[in-house]
Amino acid sequence: MEISAQGRLEVRITPADVGKRVSVRRLSEPGAAREKFTDTVGVLTSWDHGVVMITQRSGESVRFPETSLVAGKVVPAAPARRRGPAAGYEELARVASRAWRPVESEPLGQWELRAAGGFTRRANSVLPLGDPGRPLDAALAAVRRWYGERGLPAYVQTATGAEGTQELLCAELERRGWVREVTAEVWTGALAPVADRPAGADVRLAREADEAWLTRYQRKGVSEVALKVLGSQAGGGAVGPSVWFASVPGAPGEAPAAIGRCVVDGRWAGFAAVEVAPERRRQGLATEVMAALARRALAEGASAAWLQVESDNEPARALYTALGFSRHHAYHHFREPGERAPQDLPDRSWTP
Repeated sequence: MEISAQGRLEVRITPADVGKRVSVRRLSEPGAAREKFTDTVGVLTSWDHGVVMITQRSGESVRFPETSLVAGKVVPAAPARRRGPAAGYEELARVASRAWRPVESEPLGQWELRAAGGFTRRANSVLPLGDPGRPLDAALAAVRRWYGERGLPAYVQTATGAEGTQELLCAELERRGWVREVTAEVWTGALAPVADRPAGADVRLAREADEAWLTRYQRKGVSEVALKVLGSQAGGGAVGPSVWFASVPGAPGEAPAAIGRCVVDGRWAGFAAVEVAPERRRQGLATEVMAALARRALAEGASAAWLQVESDNEPARALYTALGFSRHHAYHHFREPGERAPQDLPDRSWTP
């Protein structure tokens, strides 16, 4: 907190600091006989009509009256990362989008409208990297029209918690009644430590997801559209980055004991769809699948890795931490106002 030369706490932020990362202390129970304080760090996303809003790294927004502020200051845009490959948000967002290609896309200024028949929110949402080329309300109206023409709810994918992320856009969407429906995290790590794990299981790699692989995949009844997304095949048949599918055979006549997917794109290898049969968990199969895919990615020139994990998936988070991954940023999907969440848009591409 900011302390003056006289030893007093000071508020050194104003509404002009909206958009900057701040640290504040406020009274959590104004008027109480005994003062209680709460500290909050995040992006100052609004300061209107006496109400302050700060969006934290997790994407959660905190609102409180300006009269409860007792101290505040602007802090550096992002804390220094101590481990893992250096990467900006925009680079990772573009790599992740190429790894999960929509069937149809269209630019809206520097935004990308993406659709894939409703298969996952990531392939059926706007990726807003830059300026849409028109005022926000007009851009959101165009977004709703585009998805409405395809019989889909409109979603905007945003991110928080790293340099260059979109806390201000999140706040503007919330202000307009858009509903934050899903939050997950992107983690990064070095690829070599994953590849160095000793090989034990019979992990088989293939360029396509065969019937056996699909029987273990958590989404049943995979459509032709879904297969295109899994294969990172762009509209018109264009081939995307290098995609690999891994599987550990199960008992004769049964689904694989474990599967995984990896997309190699330049220096990055993105892991997804790592799934293990319930009766085979805690045997190290997820690690062996990731290690085999990592060795393939290293051979193709990759050196860094990324993956996506839900914030409440503790088994997966423990595994990835042990493999040297750490959190880079959180991402969120905001659904247009007035639309109910569809039941066929799961976004869980990860299970431990």
